[in-house]
Amino acid sequence: MKILCFGQTGQVAIELMRNAPLIGADILCLGRDQADLTDPQACAARVAETDADIIINAAAYTAVDAAESDPATAQRVNGDAPGAMARAAAARNIPFLHISTDYVFDGASPRPWREDDPVAPLCIYGATKLDGERQITAANGPHVILRTAWVYSAHGKNFVKTMLRLGAEREILSVVADQQGGPTAAHEIAKALLAIACAFHEGRGRNGIFHFAGSPARSWADFAEAIFAASSLPRKPAVTRIASSAYPTPAKRPANSVLDCTRIRDVYGIGQPDWRTGLVRIISELETKA
Repeated sequence: MKILCFGQTGQVAIELMRNAPLIGADILCLGRDQADLTDPQACAARVAETDADIIINAAAYTAVDAAESDPATAQRVNGDAPGAMARAAAARNIPFLHISTDYVFDGASPRPWREDDPVAPLCIYGATKLDGERQITAANGPHVILRTAWVYSAHGKNFVKTMLRLGAEREILSVVADQQGGPTAAHEIAKALLAIACAFHEGRGRNGIFHFAGSPARSWADFAEAIFAASSLPRKPAVTRIASSAYPTPAKRPANSVLDCTRIRDVYGIGQPDWRTGLVRIISELETKA
């Protein structure tokens, strides 16, 4: 199985490169110099000329706050480029797998979000990711949109690395406690995407939107405390729990980002990973590197 992946240095792309050989897949990950998502037609051209069996889009404009002041770029990268890729893939009947986000929801539901719940993004990032979903669906080719949340890994910028850095510098950290979600290790997302890719390659693929996130649900403050507990920091910082209103940001975040992952289990047999296990593994990797 040959996979063409858009994205090379992001958290999930790195894990795809690590994990694809383990299932015997040949993966080519394109960096920005090979496929710039601000040029949707150039990305579509890469799909049109590929000999890959599966296309995965693991690239996105993920600077949530910066998107508020740069909506045009966020739209091209998160909306128009995936749409162009999906249309090119549909024209050749190549399955197209895409990563989306919990930010398509407004966070107001008291229960975990299901795939068919009403969408109402609160910020530009969420709105552009939702537009990407809609363009992919409208392309009407074989596809899966994988919504996930709170991605972390040993690579790039993420909450785990930020907490470890700040925890080594400060005795007390203020962390938001009124936003709930399921932290999700990038390597688990990569494994889920590869399992879906295999299903399509074997003729068992099912189109649609699927939720995939870690379990159990926790707040950012809970997650921070777990990070410090799993780390080997000689002095564990105290976590002060604060409301979102005490930490204003340009982009509004959903209060409830918990995703119901029943559908992906029922259709693809992919269960929810325990983020606590992944956290130990990733902190060990980070501390080994240090």
